[in-house]
Amino acid sequence: MVRIGRMASPAASPEFWLSRRDLMAALGAAALCPAWPATVSAQGRTAVVLQARIDRIVLRPDGPDTPVWSLGSGDLRFRRGEVLDVTFGNELPIAAALDWRGLDGNPAAEPLASRAQLAAGAKDTFQLPLRHAGTFLCEPLLGAGGTAPARPRPLIVTGTSPVAVDRDEVLLIEEWRLRPDGTAIPPGTESKDSTPIHTINAKTSYEVSAPANARLRLRFINGSQRSVLAVKLENLDVRVMAIDGQPAEPFPARNGALVLAPGSRTDVFVDAAGPAGTSFPILLHDGKQARPVGKLIVSNEPPIRPAPFPPAPPLPGNDMPAQLDLRSAARFELALGTPTEWFRPADFKPSAAPAFQAKTGRPVVLTLTNGGAIASVFHLHGHHFRLLDRLDDGWKPFWLDTLAVEPGQTQRIAFLAEYPGRYLIEQVATDWAAPRLVRWYSVQ
Repeated sequence: MVRIGRMASPAASPEFWLSRRDLMAALGAAALCPAWPATVSAQGRTAVVLQARIDRIVLRPDGPDTPVWSLGSGDLRFRRGEVLDVTFGNELPIAAALDWRGLDGNPAAEPLASRAQLAAGAKDTFQLPLRHAGTFLCEPLLGAGGTAPARPRPLIVTGTSPVAVDRDEVLLIEEWRLRPDGTAIPPGTESKDSTPIHTINAKTSYEVSAPANARLRLRFINGSQRSVLAVKLENLDVRVMAIDGQPAEPFPARNGALVLAPGSRTDVFVDAAGPAGTSFPILLHDGKQARPVGKLIVSNEPPIRPAPFPPAPPLPGNDMPAQLDLRSAARFELALGTPTEWFRPADFKPSAAPAFQAKTGRPVVLTLTNGGAIASVFHLHGHHFRLLDRLDDGWKPFWLDTLAVEPGQTQRIAFLAEYPGRYLIEQVATDWAAPRLVRWYSVQ
């Protein structure tokens, strides 16, 4: 059980205590150039230009800027039902593709399985239908030879029905490993003698301000490439509303804490309760120690309403399957924690045998067994899945696209094979030097 309690001071963290094993256990329980892109919208079609390029970020106030690779800054925001006409240009010195985390049923946009990595200086165009509303992520999927970390970019798809919140804020958490000279070590390489630094929205200390009794939708994204992270909003009632882009039956986060695997997303509602000037620390725990990374402040503006809203109803649904018939499911096993039959992105070939093949409209159960020495993070492209109960007689009341599996552990997940096509599956160990590994599956 994770022990996360009140803290006497945000600068000290004796009671926000988590070991690496606790962090993983909590995850299993909670699982519970400037101006890019330019967009032009007409009749439900939106032209989007994304450019992978060399950029810089300030991670040390008194130090030099840190070189990074990015897709530009700011959130990408669109509406459910839009179709994006994407133009992707690669200005990096190595091959790259676009990886859209959480967007279901887009086989034509699948990196590697359908769209090869672009060589330096090349361009690609494709269409991207936005089937679901939610919090998603776009990131570069890089070939061999990376010399700087690549930043992901949030993708927010709003629904057609209004949601009763006063603010809608994205909090992108990123992890950096800095050398003494201020340069950052890319994931997948050794990080010896480096200093870990975490940022929210590219800042080492991030503040959110709102009038008293305002309701905020905070979209937390773990943009770290390798680390499972816990986030705590101190002394606030935190109501989980969506996980990995799909609405969940609302439930309170235990002690105001969220546990996020790399690439996963959790949307919460919080109310700015208290008199003007009240401050609620935002704490981050990486399995070794907790540190303050920001705060929510009640502003000096007049209260936005006499009292906070009552508890929120569920978010509008995305037409996900109501039931999964596990008795008729096709069942497959996948070994995690080992590179056998898995490929680094630069070595992937579409001609490789699929990890499994499923028929359209049939439920699929995957048994994931981690035979490695440390936790491994599994990500399914193309479909969201349910995490099954241990006895295989039910599932947790939320959808996921990412799951961390502890060493020696077996987890079972289930999804409905709704969308024909070829899709990636990914795994990566929770170690900075671990390679990102991929395979693919097909729905026919």
